[in-house]
Amino acid sequence: MAQKEGGRRVKTGDHLGAKAIAGAPTAGGGVVVEVREKKGSLRAAIPTMPFPLAVICLFLNTFIPGLGTFISAFTVLCGARSELVSQRGVCCVFWLNVAAAFIQILTAVIMVGWIMSIFWGMDMVILAISDGYRDQGLPEDV
Repeated sequence: MAQKEGGRRVKTGDHLGAKAIAGAPTAGGGVVVEVREKKGSLRAAIPTMPFPLAVICLFLNTFIPGLGTFISAFTVLCGARSELVSQRGVCCVFWLNVAAAFIQILTAVIMVGWIMSIFWGMDMVILAISDGYRDQGLPEDV
């Protein structure tokens, strides 16, 4: 079971009832390790959308590379959250998503853009699912 403590995710032992601190040894002899993924600007600009819209964007990205990403750019203007909005602003995040869509469209000819487009759509769905769990108060690693 994972809990957040001080903004950090730490594992706790259910059978022991004790909380573990990141980097400290646990009662079982293991060490809690915290892993954070560093995202580039384009990837951090992917908006967190409602689940049905994220699935539609994944479907569009699968069959018409870049179209779902292009549509997701407009969700930023409609209030969808992104990791970069607080740092760079809504307009910059919108243009980063438009740039990602054009990169996917232009490189779809050599299959790179098509594959990138599918992964982009999968990231949109993953963000929508994790945001849904957070809004419902359910644990993220169910």
